[in-house]
Amino acid sequence: MVQKQIKNIIFDFGGILVDLDKSRCLEAFNRLGFPEASQWIDAYCQQGIFGKLETGEITPESFCDEVRHLTACQASDTQLWEAWNLFLAGIPQWRIEALMELRKHYVVYLLSNTNAPHWEYACSHFFPYKGFQAEDYFEEMFLSYQLHQTKPSEDIFRTVLQRTGVVPDETLFIDDSAANCHTAQSLGIHTYCPAPGEDWRKVLGLTVSDNCGTNFIL
Repeated sequence: MVQKQIKNIIFDFGGILVDLDKSRCLEAFNRLGFPEASQWIDAYCQQGIFGKLETGEITPESFCDEVRHLTACQASDTQLWEAWNLFLAGIPQWRIEALMELRKHYVVYLLSNTNAPHWEYACSHFFPYKGFQAEDYFEEMFLSYQLHQTKPSEDIFRTVLQRTGVVPDETLFIDDSAANCHTAQSLGIHTYCPAPGEDWRKVLGLTVSDNCGTNFIL
């Protein structure tokens, strides 16, 4: 269970809130004639032109142009984004409800290595729930493509600490990457690195109700 002094929780996005399906994404790129994507796509931090997209070095439009320039793929922008967004498999309802409950007891933030197409797709398809939108679940969202910084670099964590003013010892960071958690720990932040598919609610003082909703226990 989360320690009593914790006042702030920082969530990762991919693998913690949204489920990922790398194989489905790569299969779609293969069908488009873009097998090279497998060299650059990673569950934690993208490489190559996908890395440039994630750090905001290139625009989504420039990304598509570069794909067509570097490879034999001649797919349209729309086809490329449809394939790329297949990486995101969805956010289970219980995680959305858990975020809503945690907001009543903690200051909740998001810190993600992500890119504009993925984030826009998630905001349109996964976060809307009972009238709530992505911005309703978090005090502030820190996205790599907007900050031009990525985990596990210390820089992005220091940006979060400076902009929020949170005390590291009062803050819990939840991420499925051991490297990202190691950097956070080096700055005095508490961390929790769930195993793939692990239900993290009990660690945060949440229990599962009979109707698959979320209850809070202190």
